[in-house]
Amino acid sequence: MIEKRNFYIGGEWVQPKDGRDHNVIDPSTEEPCAVISLGGPADTDAAVAAARAAFPDWMRTSKEERLALIEKLYEIYKSRGEDMARAISLEMGAPIDLARKQQVGAGIGHMKAFMKVGREFEFIQPLGDHAPNDRIVHEPIGVVGMITPWNWPMNQITLKVIAGIVAGCTMVLKPSEESPLNAMLFAEMLDAAGVPPGVFNLVNGDGAGVGSQMSEHPDIDMISFTGSSRAGKLISKTAAESLKRVSLELGGKGANLIFADADDEAVRRGVAHCMNNSGQSCNAPTRMLVQREVYDKAVETAAEAAENTRVASAHEEGPHMGPVVNEVQFDKIQDLIQTGIDEGAKLVAGGTGRPEGLNRGYFVRPTVFADVSNDMTIAREEIFGPVLSIIPFDSEEEGIAIANDTPYGLTNYVQTQDGARANRVALALRSGMVEMNGQPRGLGAPFGGMKQSGNGREGGKWGIEDFLEVKAVSGWTPGA
Repeated sequence: MIEKRNFYIGGEWVQPKDGRDHNVIDPSTEEPCAVISLGGPADTDAAVAAARAAFPDWMRTSKEERLALIEKLYEIYKSRGEDMARAISLEMGAPIDLARKQQVGAGIGHMKAFMKVGREFEFIQPLGDHAPNDRIVHEPIGVVGMITPWNWPMNQITLKVIAGIVAGCTMVLKPSEESPLNAMLFAEMLDAAGVPPGVFNLVNGDGAGVGSQMSEHPDIDMISFTGSSRAGKLISKTAAESLKRVSLELGGKGANLIFADADDEAVRRGVAHCMNNSGQSCNAPTRMLVQREVYDKAVETAAEAAENTRVASAHEEGPHMGPVVNEVQFDKIQDLIQTGIDEGAKLVAGGTGRPEGLNRGYFVRPTVFADVSNDMTIAREEIFGPVLSIIPFDSEEEGIAIANDTPYGLTNYVQTQDGARANRVALALRSGMVEMNGQPRGLGAPFGGMKQSGNGREGGKWGIEDFLEVKAVSGWTPGA
């Protein structure tokens, strides 16, 4: 049993003041694999005080000093990639190969992108030729409370922490209590890189405890949260009392529009993307909208692809799907699969229960429903599991209307060989991101959504700007 009860506050690993034990569960075995402490108000206050004390000096550091810290962290992170992969695989169930390549790889990619953008970012810029003595100054917002999820932990932690460092903010991180080990390892790496005391602090806790305490804390200037839309609404309400800025990256119900002229691999690619990370991605294409001419073939292909998706322990090598994170998620997914059956969707692959041969662990059968209507529960709610809903459409206009008929607006997908149509559809879709024909977004592209998928953007210069205040200064003396 791994024991990791301490918190990282003020540059030191300290014992909790209000801590209570919490078991971290290995979702492949349903057995405890580690014990951490969940903090209380005194722990939150201590971390915030350390961040507040460190802020005046840290905000005055040069961009070059901040980037030098990230460069050191980047090298340490790469050298400990296997440790990070094994921590993530153990605590949240990502298959070890996926943990190495995608989970750990996300952190490497974001650090590279922020170093590039950080070098180019100008914190003091001229307003324009019409006002030669005006300057627009970008300065750090202050102390940021960062609340991150369990599903892509290093992706979200690096998007927030590295951008915050570039911006000159100090921070308190509360990782998910479901997957805290990777965050504590990341804190060790930051310490080894020489992060100044108080610039980065980590307190473990749950949403109702440390999460709420951070959201209402008067000495926190901003909350950056990734998680469910329900939790995002609660955080917004709590944070409103102190008028702190809130940046939210929330859920999604992505539509994948497959037109009749889509490439031959479009359907298989869509199924694989939906099932990746056991379906636990906010940007997963969980609604496959297929043009009527190719609908029957697409259903057949999707069912075959799902049935051929191997499910196994996260600790096994190889390309397969692992478990979902915990019993709560497992039960929720089972209930929603049954709801899809009860509401009349056609089950063509998977279904309720565990895959054959897996009697322990939170393993879900890769599931595909056909003949889904967009008003069914499985088409409206974010399932956060390996469940795909296939919906037919006739015209381009109908496909767009179905795709946009959702409270979410994170990522949509388009599959067509008609470039003009691809561009039209991308512009018509109400989402923060659109990916077309299997082309991923480039390094440093902004990540974020519209509607109940949240506000703000992470990644690239937009991610840095999220942590900055804008100050307008007139009467500037050039060269002084």
